[in-house]
Amino acid sequence: MTRVQLTDVVKRYDDVVAVEDMNLDLKDGEFITLVGPSGCGKSTTLETIAGLTKPTSGTVTIGEREVTNLPPKDRGIAMVFQNIALFPHMDVYDNISFGLRLRDFPQEEMDQRVEEAASIVQLEGMLDRMPDEMSGGQRQRVAIARAIVREPEVFLMDEPLANLDAKLRVNMRTELQRLHKQLDTTIVYVTHNQAEAMTMSDRIAVLNEGELQQIAAPLTCYNEPANSFVAGFIGSPSMNFVDATVGDGTLDAQGYSVSFETAAIEGVSSGEPVEMGIRPENIYLTTNSAEARDPGDPIQVETDVLEPMGDQIFVYLKEISAADDDGMSDIEERQGLLMSVDPATDIWEDQQVEIVLDRAWIHLFDADTGEAISHGVVSDTGIGADVEQDSAQAD
Repeated sequence: MTRVQLTDVVKRYDDVVAVEDMNLDLKDGEFITLVGPSGCGKSTTLETIAGLTKPTSGTVTIGEREVTNLPPKDRGIAMVFQNIALFPHMDVYDNISFGLRLRDFPQEEMDQRVEEAASIVQLEGMLDRMPDEMSGGQRQRVAIARAIVREPEVFLMDEPLANLDAKLRVNMRTELQRLHKQLDTTIVYVTHNQAEAMTMSDRIAVLNEGELQQIAAPLTCYNEPANSFVAGFIGSPSMNFVDATVGDGTLDAQGYSVSFETAAIEGVSSGEPVEMGIRPENIYLTTNSAEARDPGDPIQVETDVLEPMGDQIFVYLKEISAADDDGMSDIEERQGLLMSVDPATDIWEDQQVEIVLDRAWIHLFDADTGEAISHGVVSDTGIGADVEQDSAQAD
């Protein structure tokens, strides 16, 4: 097991900054995922660890050694790429053992390592097959086995599942988790697929425009995002965002208000603009409001498009306004929301319904910087305890 540290790493290409002041401290045996949109700097960060890219400034440490200026072969790392890149004229055995043969390993040791690696990735009995005789998932296992035989200190994986079909990706996610548990080796994994990041990682590092936005356990990033970018990127479908103004005990959005407890929100004053965020699963029909931890006042909405997903229905709400005392209100065009409901819910398009927002899961962000102000607008919701437990499990 090996610790990996990036200290003040910067990578510039002429006037383009690919990575800016990157500081990462990866623990021994940790599975950490670098995630973010295309062009955010995650692959450049991985290549910097690997030695394929030399940083403009900053240092890279693997184990007890600073390796900033060492070539990849001397860093004790192995990489698995998105492009599987097997030698088509070599069978599985020769593909897996290729790196060992270049290093003049004895035949007996080479056989032993290849057999062990093939067993780990469940390729027993396939060592004499050619790549074109194998499925995409099997070929990816060959590439992983080729990395395993080197017995590296750190595995670096750059979107290794991106070219597989959806079902195979899910299966390979399980295989990689099993592999990590069995080898107990540090793994740095790059993906833009947040499902991979959330399900496999001990921690995820969210990047945007070359800068680290947050590094934490997956559920911590989901439940307590550091800023509005993380809140919007982590989670599918994305978090709803609504412009609001802090009032006298209320958050005033377009056409409706949500009450808050002063003790739950610090550092904001009346009249200050904020960005209010809430996830689709934290919006309820009033008929199901008992499921919310702390439901707010009813809000009248009109449904727009429905997307049945099997286990849930995504409901787009096109018009929002506050309900009067008699439950009726003039409908005006407002900022729409997306909510998710149980598939058995009796709901249809262009229907007027009433919803409540779960105040325990309303997030507030600074309107200018996007930095998080609070997670939940009521006190003693238990959310903090949930996040602390998740972080403790990651540690």
